[in-house]
Amino acid sequence: MKGKPRDRLVETALRLFCRHGFHATGIDTILAEAGVAKMTLYNHFASKEALILATLRRRDAEFRGWFVREVESRSRSPRGRLAAVFDVIADWCARPGFYGCMFINASAEFHRRDDPIHVVAAENKRAVTRYLRSLAEAAGARDPKSLAEQLTVLVEGAIVLSHVYGGTAPVRRAAAAARPILEAAFGPARRSLRTRIKTPQTVRRAPRKRARPAA
Repeated sequence: MKGKPRDRLVETALRLFCRHGFHATGIDTILAEAGVAKMTLYNHFASKEALILATLRRRDAEFRGWFVREVESRSRSPRGRLAAVFDVIADWCARPGFYGCMFINASAEFHRRDDPIHVVAAENKRAVTRYLRSLAEAAGARDPKSLAEQLTVLVEGAIVLSHVYGGTAPVRRAAAAARPILEAAFGPARRSLRTRIKTPQTVRRAPRKRARPAA
C-alpha cells in the first residue's frame, strides 16, 4: 500500500473497522495490513482510541461530502432533494460492501454518551440532520426543524434494518412513510395560500325601476 504511513494507517483501519468492528479489530492486524511498524503507529496516534477517532473523522468528511453531492445531483429543487435522500440511501445500502453505518456501529460499541468516540458518532448524525433542515428551510417547510428530525428517524431506521435484514426494502418503506410527512409539511401552507387569493366575483346590480310613462 502506497502513501504516507499515517494515511495508510487511517485508510486500513477505516476499512477493517467498517467490516469487522472496533473491538474485534486488533492493532497488530491493522499494522500488518498497512505495512507499518508499531513505533510508527504510536508516533502518530497515542492510542487505539486516537486512531479510531481519526478514522471516524475521515469517514465523516468522506461520507457527508458524497451524500450531499449525490442528493443535490438528483434534483434541482430543495423539496425534490428531500425526497431524493431515500434514493441515495437505497443505493448505498445496495452496495456489496455495505456493513451498516460506521457511526451507528461506533455508538453501539462505545455506548457511554460521554465517550469521545460516541460523541463524534453523534455529531455525524446531528450534521446530517442539520443538512436536512437546511433543505427543509430552503423548500419553505412550515417547521423545518421538526421535518428534519422526522426524516432523520426514518433514514437512520432504514439504514439499521437494511443492515440487519439485507436488501433495500426498509429504505423503500421509509420513503413511503416519508411521503405523507412531506405533504403535511408543505401541502397545508400551499392550500392556505389559495384560500387567501379569492376569485373576484361578479357584482350584481339591483334592477333599475322602469320610469312610468308620462300621463
